[in-house]
Amino acid sequence: MRLSPEYDGIELLYANDQHPDTLFSLKILAWARLANGDTVAMVPWLKEPVTAMALADPLNGRWEGYRLPGSDYLFVDAPQHKVQELDAALEFFGKPQPGEHQVQEIPDTIGTHAVFSSDGFHTISLMEVVSWRLFADGTLAAMVAEEQSVTQTPVLPGAECLEMAQQRPAFRYFFQHGIANRLKERDPEALAAVAMLAKS
Repeated sequence: MRLSPEYDGIELLYANDQHPDTLFSLKILAWARLANGDTVAMVPWLKEPVTAMALADPLNGRWEGYRLPGSDYLFVDAPQHKVQELDAALEFFGKPQPGEHQVQEIPDTIGTHAVFSSDGFHTISLMEVVSWRLFADGTLAAMVAEEQSVTQTPVLPGAECLEMAQQRPAFRYFFQHGIANRLKERDPEALAAVAMLAKS
């Protein structure tokens, strides 16, 4: 129903079966208030943004909790200040009316990139996600800039040149900036990981 961007760098922790003794971290995009009243973290994960609890990867990845960066503080419930912020936002804006209209747009603050390929990953292109649009039906769309339509810079949320990444036929995955930069540098391990995803 509503999003609150994560500005303090809180991370989501997850594990998988291949590395049972290791916790991996992801930057959280935002905290979401769901229709059932829960407040949960959202992250772009492979082909779509998902809640922490819904996170799953090909190696049976699963959510383990949250971490405050630079500390050993681990927790599993949404931070109280985010819960209160979402409470206040819903009180001010009201609950969205049913439909498919846009409810909110937030900036992407974690360096998400959308990966596109139309030839089975023989070639790929990456585009930075500028923002995320939340619609009344719960859809969360990644917005990327159509380069030919850019007339002003920087490109900000709400710009007319933005279009939904997931609606492009060549859209394949989301990656955070660390992996995206390694792909841009043609890092062999990153390219091998993408090749494995393409086969899964």
